Amino acid sequence: MIAYIVRRLVGAVALMLVISAVTFSIFFLLPRIAGTTSDDLASRFAGKAPTPETVQAVKERFGFDDPIAVQYGRFVKGVVAGDTYDTGTAEIDCPAPCFGYSFRTNTNVTDQLVDRLPVTLSLVVGAAVLWLVIGISIGVLSALRRGSFFDRATMLVALAGVSLPIFFTGLLSLTFVVHEWGLLPPVRYTGFLDNPFAWAGNLILPWVTLAFLYAAMYARMTRAGMLETLNEDYIRTARAKGLPEGTVISKHALRSTLTPLLTLFGLDIGLLLGGAVLTERTFSLAGLGRLALDGVVGSDLPVVLGVVTVAALFIVIANLVVDILYGVVDPRVRHS
Repeated sequence: MIAYIVRRLVGAVALMLVISAVTFSIFFLLPRIAGTTSDDLASRFAGKAPTPETVQAVKERFGFDDPIAVQYGRFVKGVVAGDTYDTGTAEIDCPAPCFGYSFRTNTNVTDQLVDRLPVTLSLVVGAAVLWLVIGISIGVLSALRRGSFFDRATMLVALAGVSLPIFFTGLLSLTFVVHEWGLLPPVRYTGFLDNPFAWAGNLILPWVTLAFLYAAMYARMTRAGMLETLNEDYIRTARAKGLPEGTVISKHALRSTLTPLLTLFGLDIGLLLGGAVLTERTFSLAGLGRLALDGVVGSDLPVVLGVVTVAALFIVIANLVVDILYGVVDPRVRHS
């Protein structure tokens, strides 16, 4: 098991290096190929209405005339060992991991990421618990009661959940649940350590709305996997041996169904931790997705690059955890 984990860790580090190189190339190499000059690139870092002197100073400070490999090495060094940025009036220390400095907001990108991450993390963790519990439970019950009214009704609701976009269900729930009926307080973020009850109460509506979309997919996948597994020979053998039905379902049928769900869960968690853009925008939550959107709208290139890099890191970590869990759920994976 240790050797299996080490192999996956080495692969994750190599994959992260490749992703960071590709991401950096998209932001710095492709514009050069398209004809963007170093002056144009420096102006995106220099804030609003920069003077030619400011653009020249930023270009020299960041080395935009250096070869792309040198610039990428500087970026990796900043992430690993930190960096120092000269704003013209003072030198700003950016400790590792340093993802750059935004001259539009006069703050380093790492501080912005750290400030927004708890919001996105709270949103994703709460919704993930809901969609896993609800989605898998409904999928198992639907498979066991195939063709019943419960099966047809839940699959119809699941189809609606998959089809309806988050900005539609989110705005609809805000309109009625919060403003018309007053069943829940307005959505705002409160730190978990500040007030756990307010933290949960203020986020319950985004959790339910986001979980409704994903629980529908998990319910359909669980139902399909369970129906296929329940027809296997080893399930009939387990029942023939006289094992309790609960043991047959939980330890045999459901365990085989979890493998594709783990893959889907790893991808979903990784993507959402990089910023649930639509959900955060709909409920006015200042998370990573909102930060990325503001960075794109304001042409704040360091912020966009930092969010994309962190999002890629979350996806790599989520897939690493999924690979390790494969070895726990199915021991045969460790030896393949």
